[in-house]
Amino acid sequence: MLEILVEFDRSTYSIGALREAAYRIIREASCQIDAVGDRYLCRLTSKQAPGSADREDLRQHFLDLVTDEILRAKVAAETSGVRDVILALAFGALATQQEDAQA
Repeated sequence: MLEILVEFDRSTYSIGALREAAYRIIREASCQIDAVGDRYLCRLTSKQAPGSADREDLRQHFLDLVTDEILRAKVAAETSGVRDVILALAFGALATQQEDAQA
């Protein structure tokens, strides 16, 4: 079995992003995440037959997924206020429509 170890700095990367990336790569590899000192160690075990380029491809794909998850969390944090206002307006309008329909 092909096994790859990828390390992340705990002060830079969130465990949530690593878990989300691990979930998204689940068809291709299993991922065990361990916290060791100031690092997260992600041990990827490929579910595919090993090949020469597979190791780097799998590692790169996992890094891309982690980067994507970090960006998603950043966008969610930066837009949470706007999202809350939109939801409040949408549900407020829905409640008003239901009240009008019942009257």
